[in-house]
Amino acid sequence: MSSGRAYRRRARVDRSTATRDRILQAVRALLAEGTFHESTMAQVAARAEVSRATLYQHFRSRVELVDAMCDTFAKNPALRELRETVRLDDPTAAVARTIDGSIRFWSSEDPVLRELYGVAAIDPAAQALVDRQRADRRSELERLVQNLRRAGRLAGAASQKRALNLLLVLTSYETYRELREAGLSDKQAIALLQEAATVLLTRSAV
Repeated sequence: MSSGRAYRRRARVDRSTATRDRILQAVRALLAEGTFHESTMAQVAARAEVSRATLYQHFRSRVELVDAMCDTFAKNPALRELRETVRLDDPTAAVARTIDGSIRFWSSEDPVLRELYGVAAIDPAAQALVDRQRADRRSELERLVQNLRRAGRLAGAASQKRALNLLLVLTSYETYRELREAGLSDKQAIALLQEAATVLLTRSAV
């Protein structure tokens, strides 16, 4: 392949990536404004300043748009750190870090997530994202609970199933929103939830 042909191909890829990013930025803006669930694909295209044909080249439906938004969350530093936390040698510390990372992630994406979680019951696209997030979070927390059990750090009354259910509640977006509505800052919410996890789930190493 000639260098000129390779350059043109790279240029096309770069333009395609830039267009995709612009579309997702438009979706993020509509979500933050609370209007995405009412928006048509044509309105998304207009907001991104692309044609409908161009939009459909990248995304065939609103569900695909929201699914792609979920992929963008993977670039969030708080979420990247959170996914590494379960690998810590000290599982008790991992619980505290998991709560800290969860709150920081929810807080950083709150304008978008508030819209998606709020309309999930009536918007299949939003429901798909919420279901995917919950499945991913459950998988990560199951690994954390297994590490706690293997290390002998689960409190006597905390079975693996009970521990998992408690962690699902302590790290959920719904819990984060309840605490914010109650007036707690992120720092206060983290401290409260870490204390609850210590009392309900773990015991000190012997």
